[in-house]
Amino acid sequence: MAFFILIETATPTCSIAVTENEKVIEIKESNEKNSHSRLVTLYIDHLLKNNQIPISKIDAIAVSMGPGSYTGLRIGVSTAKGLCYALSKPLIAVNTLQSMAYGMIAHYTESTENLLFCPMIDARRMEVYSAIYDSNGDERRKTKAEIIDENSFMDYLESSVMVFSGDGALKCQEVIRHSNARFFDDFKPSASHMAKAVYEKYTAQQFEDVAYFEPFYLKDFIAGIPKVKGLR
Repeated sequence: MAFFILIETATPTCSIAVTENEKVIEIKESNEKNSHSRLVTLYIDHLLKNNQIPISKIDAIAVSMGPGSYTGLRIGVSTAKGLCYALSKPLIAVNTLQSMAYGMIAHYTESTENLLFCPMIDARRMEVYSAIYDSNGDERRKTKAEIIDENSFMDYLESSVMVFSGDGALKCQEVIRHSNARFFDDFKPSASHMAKAVYEKYTAQQFEDVAYFEPFYLKDFIAGIPKVKGLR
C-alpha cells in the first residue's frame, strides 16, 4: 500500500489528488483562471487533513510534467520539488498528454476498441501540443508542437478513427473535418488521470532527480510585450 500526492497544473485546471496505489481517495479542482499558485498548497493541506493522512505517510510526490502552460508548470514542479526535499520523498513525473489520454480512454462513452486518442493542449493561435495513444494508453506518436491545418493527422485518419480532446482540440474542430475524426468535448485534465501512470512508475522505481528535474516545456518561453505604459 502506497500513498501519493498528485499535482496537475499544466493546464487551466488546477487539480490535486491523493491516491492509494491506483485508487483516488479524494480530489480537489478549480477552473478559476490564474488560481494555481493560490490553491495548490491549500488543496494539498485540505486533502491530507480531510482524509486523516499524515504527510509523513506519503510515499511519493507526482507532478504533471508538461507540455503545457509555462507558469502553471513552474508552479506545479516547484511545489512538488519543495515537498520532495522537505519530506525526503521521491519525485514522479508524468507526461501531461499521457495522463489526458488515460482520462479520455476511461471516460469516452463509446467503445474504445481500436481507436486512437489524441489529447491536445492549446499552444496559441492554431498551434497545439499533441501526441497519439492507442486504446491501451500506449504511445503511437511522440509529443510535439504543431500548427494544425486540414492535412494534419491524415496518415492516421485514413486508417483509424481518432478521438481528439482538450482545449487545443476545441479550436481545431472546424479544421480537422475528416469523417474518422471524433471530438470529445466534455473533458478536462485532472490529477486523477495520473493515478495509473504514477503507480506504475512507483512500482518500477522510475523516479526523477529532484535537484535537476525541469518541466517539459517543449517550446521556449517568450515573454509578451508589457501593456503598462513605461514598461516597454
